[in-house]
Amino acid sequence: MPAAKKNSTPLNRDFEPFKEKKGEEYMSDRMREHFTNILNQWKQKLMEEVDRTVHHMQDEAANFPDPADRATQEEEFSLELRTRDRERKLIKKIDKTLQSIEENDYGWCDSCGVEIGVRRLEARPTATQCIDCKTLSEIKERHHGG
Repeated sequence: MPAAKKNSTPLNRDFEPFKEKKGEEYMSDRMREHFTNILNQWKQKLMEEVDRTVHHMQDEAANFPDPADRATQEEEFSLELRTRDRERKLIKKIDKTLQSIEENDYGWCDSCGVEIGVRRLEARPTATQCIDCKTLSEIKERHHGG
């Protein structure tokens, strides 16, 4: 079984928080570069996890004669594959976010159009809603879904 690892979701905090310069406009080139770097590092870590999983499954694959051992291994592989599937979806979301940075469309709420905010984006770089709209969306979801 692979060694315990840091959860790649949410984002690991191995970057310097952005320090705005006095009078710097929101989503300046420097700010977009900051988020591009964060997203690319995050994507790289996720891709490394995919590679590790493939190697682990190849190395650990065995045909155990004991049905309980075989079932345990299959369950472990199933959990790993589900995790990797979630991460694959996250990689797609990261790619979409990187595209929105390139198109100068990053950092504004899809719902109301206000700035999402640097600290929120550092906490969740793929965020597409400001905290108020996201909170409202979650309340509506709970009300209609639950």
